[in-house]
Amino acid sequence: MAEAHVAVGFQFSVTDEGIDVNVNLEALKAVFNSGKRSWIKKLWRIKNHLHTTTYPASPLSWLAVLTLVTGCLLGGMGLAVSLVQKTEDNLLPSGYFEPPTSTYVSTIIFSTLLWLAIIYIMRYTLKILLSYRRFMYEPRGKMSLITKLWMLLTKVFCGRKPLLYSYQNSLPNLPLPSLDDTMTRYLRSVEGLLDEEGYKRMDGLVKDFKANLGPKLQRYLWLKWLWSSNYVSDWWEEYVYLRGRSPIMVNSNYYGMDAIAMKPTFKQASRAANMTMGLLTFRRAIDRETLQPIMLQNLIPLCSWQYERLFNTTRIPGLETDKLVHFTQARHVAVFHEGRFYKLFFQINGRMLTPGELEKQFQYILDDPTPPGEGEKHLGALTAGDRIPWALARQRFFSSGINKVSLHAIETAAFVVVLDDEAHEYDQEGERDQTLLDMFGRSLLHGKGYDRWFDKSFNLIVYKNGRMGVNGEHSLADAPVMAHLFEFALAEDITTLGYTEDGHCRGPAQMGFPPPTKLKWEIPGELQKIIEESLTTANGILEDVDLHLLVHNDFGKGQIKKCKVSPDAYIQIAMQLAYFRDAGKFNLTYEASMTRLYREGRTETVRPNSKESCDFVYLMESEDATKEEKIAGFQKAVDRHVNSYRDCMCGKGVDRHLFCLYVVSKYLEEESPFLKEVLSEPWRLSTSQTAHQQTNKLDIRKHPEHISAGGGFGPVADDGYGVSYIIAGEDMIFFHVSSKRSSPKTDSLRFSENIRKAMTDIRQLFDE
Repeated sequence: MAEAHVAVGFQFSVTDEGIDVNVNLEALKAVFNSGKRSWIKKLWRIKNHLHTTTYPASPLSWLAVLTLVTGCLLGGMGLAVSLVQKTEDNLLPSGYFEPPTSTYVSTIIFSTLLWLAIIYIMRYTLKILLSYRRFMYEPRGKMSLITKLWMLLTKVFCGRKPLLYSYQNSLPNLPLPSLDDTMTRYLRSVEGLLDEEGYKRMDGLVKDFKANLGPKLQRYLWLKWLWSSNYVSDWWEEYVYLRGRSPIMVNSNYYGMDAIAMKPTFKQASRAANMTMGLLTFRRAIDRETLQPIMLQNLIPLCSWQYERLFNTTRIPGLETDKLVHFTQARHVAVFHEGRFYKLFFQINGRMLTPGELEKQFQYILDDPTPPGEGEKHLGALTAGDRIPWALARQRFFSSGINKVSLHAIETAAFVVVLDDEAHEYDQEGERDQTLLDMFGRSLLHGKGYDRWFDKSFNLIVYKNGRMGVNGEHSLADAPVMAHLFEFALAEDITTLGYTEDGHCRGPAQMGFPPPTKLKWEIPGELQKIIEESLTTANGILEDVDLHLLVHNDFGKGQIKKCKVSPDAYIQIAMQLAYFRDAGKFNLTYEASMTRLYREGRTETVRPNSKESCDFVYLMESEDATKEEKIAGFQKAVDRHVNSYRDCMCGKGVDRHLFCLYVVSKYLEEESPFLKEVLSEPWRLSTSQTAHQQTNKLDIRKHPEHISAGGGFGPVADDGYGVSYIIAGEDMIFFHVSSKRSSPKTDSLRFSENIRKAMTDIRQLFDE
C-alpha cells in the first residue's frame, strides 16, 4: 500500500562503516502535521466547551466581573470588601497566603463564584423564557403585551453568536402531561372513528385505566421524568427502532431525492465529489460547532442533539437489540460500485482533498475492471434482511481476520457513497413515461436489496447520469435533521463549488495520491448461503413496494394561503377526504410533528383524523350541503388540526405518553387492556411533511429549480399508505405515496389521484 511507505519516519542499517540512517522528511512532516491537527482539534473542543458551558455569558465575561469586583474593592465599597473578606476567612487555608496575596486570591475566587452564579441565573432565566408557549396559540398578527415583553426578554437572554450546542443546557425538559389530560385528548381523537357503542366501550376502558393501573404507572413515569433530560427519547430509540428484529430496509429507513428540475452535471464522479465535499463541510461545521442552531421564528432555538451522530455512525446488529456506535474520527468514506467495496481517503497527510482530486479518486473506482470477490457482490444484503441472521453471521464470520478489517472500514467510515450503475431521470414535459420518478424513488428507498449499506447513518447514492439522493437510517436522527444536512450539501454543490462547462469539478487537482483501496473478503459457502437468504428476504420486501410520486403542480402554497389557512392543515384535511374516497371509511392517521423545542426532543404524533375532519368529509360527499356549510366545516377541521399540532409541539400529545406508560407496564409486568388495545391499533395512513429552507444558502424564490423533490418512506401498515410531502415553493407540492402490492385494498397511483382531486375540490370551494 502506498500509505505504508510514509508510515516510517526513518530507516537505519548497520554496516562495517557504522550506522547508516536514512531520514524520510516527508514522513516526519506527515507525523508533525498529524500531531498538529490533533492538537488543533483538542483546542477547538476546549474552546467550544468553554463557550457552551458559559453561554449565554462568555468566558471573557469572567474578566469583566473580576474587573468590577476589583474596582469596588479599590473604591472601598463596603459590601464588596465584606464579601471578599468572608471568602478569605472561609475558603482559604489559614496562614497559607500572606497579605496582600491572600486578598488577591480571595478576590479571584469570589469573582469566579459570582460569575458562575450570574451564568446560572441567566441560564435558568433563559430556560424559563424558553418554556413560554402562549405565543404559539395566539392568532397571527394579534400578539399580546405579555408575548411582546417575552420576545424582548428572550432576545436579550439568548445571547449573541451561539454555537451549535450553546442552548442545550437552557432548553426546557419535555413536560409530562397529566393522566387526565392525555385520556381526555385520546378520547377526543377517536371520536370520529368509533360509533356510539364503540365509543362507550372505549370510554369504559379509559375510566378503568384511570381508576386502577394508570396512576401507578404515572407515578413511575414521573420518577423517570424527574431523573432524565427527556422521558421519551431513549425508550423511543430503543424500543421503536433498535429492538425491532425485522428488516430496516423500507420498514425503517427513508430516502431523500435530488433537485429534479435541474442537473448541474452529467458526470457521476464529479457529482459524487462535490456532494461528498458538501457533506464533509457540514460535518466540519458540526465538529467545530460553527453550524448555527435552527431557530423557530428566528427566536426560539431547537434542540441540536440529533446532529451529533449524523456522521461516523453505524448500526450494529444484535440478537435481542441493535446498538448505535459513533466513532469520533473518520478520514475516509466507504464506496460501493458494481458489487465491490472500497476505502477512499478524503484526507491524506493532514490535507483535505479538493473536489477535483476526489473526482479522480471516484473515477478510479468507476474505471477499475477488477471483478467482485467471491460472494462479495450481494454482501450488503445482510443489512437489508432480518436482523438476527445478520447478528449471528457478524459474530461468526466478521469477528477476526480480513473480514473484520474490511467490515471495520465500512462501519468507521464517515458515510457510504454508492456509485450506482443505473440512470434515473425526471420528464418535466410529461411526454415520456410518468413512472420515471416512481423508479427513481424506489431505487433510493431500497435499490436492488444488496447495493446499499442500510446500517450506515446514511448512503449518498449517485447515479451514472449525475442524479443523486440519500438513504437514511432512522434510529439516530429524524428526517428534518437529515433534510438539513442534504439541503446544505446540495447548496454547496450548486452555489458554492459548481462545475466547469464540460461538467468536471472546479479547482486544482494534484496527482500522485494513493488510489482507493479495494476491500477484501473471505466468504465461505455457509456465509454465502446466509447472504442469499437475506437477499431473498430483501427481494420479497422490495418487490412488494408500490411507490408513486405525485407532482402536484396545479397549485401550491401560494393558492392555499389565499384560503387563509395553514398549508399543512389544508393538505392533511385533503388527505382525509382522499382516504375516505379511496377506502370508503376513516382510519387512524399519523402525522409526525417535532418536539425539538425541548431538550433531546424527537417527534410526537398529531392525529389528523378528528370528529371535525370527519364531519367536513361527510359534508363534501353530501349533495345537500351548501358551499357555505362546507367552508364552515373545513374551517373547523383546520382549526382543530392546527391546535392539535401546536399541542404536540408543546409536549401535550397523546401517543408518546401512552407509549411510555406501556413500557412502564412491561417493566412492572402489569397487563393493561386499554394500553394493549391502543398501542396495537394500526396506522393505515402515515404521513409526514419534509422540512426545507433550513439553511439560507438556497434562494428558492429566485431559483425554485434548486429545491429538492423531498423524500419518502415505506407504508407502516400492510394495508395502509405512507405519504411524505414537501411544499416546494409557491406553486408545487410533491407527494411520495407508498403502499404494498400484496394488499388488495391499496393502490398508490389511485390514492395519489384521490389526493389531487381532493386538493382541487377544496380549492374550488374558495373560487369566486
